[in-house]
Amino acid sequence: MMQLIKKIGLLATGIACTLASCKKDDVKPAADSGQKATLSIQFDNIAGAKNLQLNTGTYTNAVGETFSVGLLKYYVSNIRVTNAAGQTYTVPQEESYFLVSEADGASQFVKVQVPEGEYTGLSFVLGVDSLRSTMDISKRTGVLDPSSGMDDGMYWGWNSGYIFFKMEGTAAAAPVDPSGQRKFRYHIGGFGGYAAATINNIKTIHIDLNAGGIPKVRQGRAANVHLMVDILKMFNGGTNVSIKNNPTVMFSDFSVNVANNYASMFSHDHTEN
Repeated sequence: MMQLIKKIGLLATGIACTLASCKKDDVKPAADSGQKATLSIQFDNIAGAKNLQLNTGTYTNAVGETFSVGLLKYYVSNIRVTNAAGQTYTVPQEESYFLVSEADGASQFVKVQVPEGEYTGLSFVLGVDSLRSTMDISKRTGVLDPSSGMDDGMYWGWNSGYIFFKMEGTAAAAPVDPSGQRKFRYHIGGFGGYAAATINNIKTIHIDLNAGGIPKVRQGRAANVHLMVDILKMFNGGTNVSIKNNPTVMFSDFSVNVANNYASMFSHDHTEN
């Protein structure tokens, strides 16, 4: 009888150990806020319900104008993440300037190093902040270097400032330009001016990640926040932008309307962990 009880005890212990082992394997490694890991932010450009396709796609804005897009670029900077406790981490500025281009798929995955953890909020600047815009040229390197790496020009030499958002294309509604094309050009910038106040089109975008999935940033994992960027919102918003009436918008008062519209382009679709 005693031997039977011992066998039952050993069997129960074995089962318990096996269950404990399985449970341990399922546990995700705990986050170590003392070390950093990669957070990827994907900027997936779309036009309403359609995927954006340079030159071949056709889209219609709120005033009924059909258009195609030949170029789309914008700056993303000053990235910040927030956890459920409200603690915020700001990516160091030197590591926080990116130029997203529809023509360059790799540029649409912005990767930053943040402390391990789970984040419920994300914010970034669409554009380049005034502090960096006015720094000595030696402090503006990489995608910010006005002298190189800026094909299709994301800097106004005549205005000493970065173009935050640039979209060009063709539309039947656009008037014929000197080259014989019906082109539209939206080059939006303006950080507030050096000595005197000017147009300020810097926009800070806040994204709530709770509904679409919280990124769990860990070493050895690849958390990716998948954002949709709807370029139709640039035309359709507080001011419905007509290509016919405003085929070219650059450093003008009307650019404020365009910037107010494009601030709502970003939405969180889902997160991959």
